[in-house]
Parts: sequence; C-alpha cells; structure tokens
Amino acid sequence: MTARPAVRKLLAVVGASIASLALAACGGGSAGTDTAAEASDSPGTLSHVHGLGVDPADGRAYVATHTGVYTMAKGGKSKLVGDSRDDFMGFTVTGENTFVASGHGAEGSGRPGNVGLIESKDAGRTWTTRSLSGEADFHSLDSAKGTVYGYEGGRIRVSSDLKSWEDRATLEALDLAVSPAGDELLATTADGVAASTDGGRTFGKGAEPVQAFLSWPAEKSLFGIDPSGKLSGSTDGGKTWKQLATVPGGQPQALTAVDAERVLAATQDGVYESRDGGKTFSRLAPLTA
Repeated sequence: MTARPAVRKLLAVVGASIASLALAACGGGSAGTDTAAEASDSPGTLSHVHGLGVDPADGRAYVATHTGVYTMAKGGKSKLVGDSRDDFMGFTVTGENTFVASGHGAEGSGRPGNVGLIESKDAGRTWTTRSLSGEADFHSLDSAKGTVYGYEGGRIRVSSDLKSWEDRATLEALDLAVSPAGDELLATTADGVAASTDGGRTFGKGAEPVQAFLSWPAEKSLFGIDPSGKLSGSTDGGKTWKQLATVPGGQPQALTAVDAERVLAATQDGVYESRDGGKTFSRLAPLTA
C-alpha cells in the first residue's frame, strides 16, 4: 500500500523497522501469512511485535504480535495465550486480567479483516467483540480513569464504554500515551511529541525530541523511545527529557512502563526489561528477524 505524503514523512523520520510496522497495518483484510507469521508459528519464538503489557493481577508480561498474544515462559521461551492467531495491532492492559486490542483476523479464522475493538477478561485466553467490527483497526490504544483512547484512521477516537466512540483530532502519528490523570494526551509525530490538554480534541505542534513510542505510567514518570532505541524519561509530561539508556537490539517495536521502575521494550532482536527505571536492561525473550 502507498502511504500518504505525511505518513511517508513520518515513517522516514522514525526509521525502516517502524516503517515496516506501520505499512504492514495500513491495509484492511485478513492478516494472511508471511515470513513473520511463519516464524511465529514455531514454538517459543516471537516476531513482529505490536504491543506490550503487564497484567497487574500477577505481574506477568504479555506481547501482542502479528500472530497472536504471547506470554513469557521459563528460559526465555514465549507461549501463545489462548488459540487466537489474529494480528494484534493496538493492545493495552486496562485492569486485572483485562486487555483491549484491535487488528486483523487471521486467515481462516472467520473473523473480519478489521476486528474493531475487542476485549479479554481472562488475560488474553478469549476475546469478545465490543464495537466497530469490520470497520476499525486501531494502531495504538491507551486508557486512563476508565476511558480508552485510540488512534485509528488518522484520528483520535475515545470511548468510556467500549461501545460508542467520539471522534476527536486528526493527525499523523505512530503512538499515543495518556496521562494517568486522563486530562492530557501525547502523540508521536514526525516533528516530535505533540501534546493535547483537552483529551485529544486539539493538539499543539510536535516538539523535539522525536520519539517512536511512549508510555506514561505515573504523573511524573513518562518514558519515550526514539527510532534508534534510545530511551528517555520525563518528569514534567514531556516538556523536557533526560536520556536514560539505549535499549539493546536496534530500532524499537513497542514500549510499555508499569511504573517508575519497571519498563519493557521490544526491539529488533528481543523483548527487554528494566527494573531500575530504564538505566539497565536484560532480555526476557528473543525475537526472530
């Protein structure tokens, strides 16, 4: 699929691996099969990561990929959760054992090309369609105070009941992060991080540094990872940033932070975790190219 000019500019800024990630999700229809899918069919392997999350019920990490949701097993192995091989694009944890997601139905699954907004209340084992089936493909999802914020079709969409959605600002972005207070929304753009103080209805101009992905677990703990894998932190909602470390493995695929200390990032060669606020990282599981 040919990207629109603004998308091409954004993808050029954020690097080749993120370009592949975004372009793979541009079209509707079934996820089908490709090299990444075939690689993920092998037990204990991960590839093509779209999202990360940690279940507050037990602290277990989950990885949303092109071919299902996986969790970490012993010895760095990954284990498919449930039996869904769908392409999970947007993904976030909203509560204990509760996830919301979006993406594309796997070939032969009988699910639509765009699955809309789906929810799991058993930590990813089973999924229920909540809204927009056959219509929406959210590329980024986040939540705060019972409200879900999504980026879909070049626009911000917001729902408090997972059924009805309010369309807000339009912009070209890769990722969203909502303040824990629920009153500010950040988006990664080609010009840098753009901020909204009215729940995504309007955004200011993007401000450097350019970040690929964001995660905002606490009011004074915001994390961003740039296209080269450099992780930075901000204590003032993204107004200023301090570089913390470079996550191993090259260009990033996803980022999530549980709190001010525990940070997870997926790069080209693995899923990495920090337990010291992003200063050092260890690999939880490898990724296949």
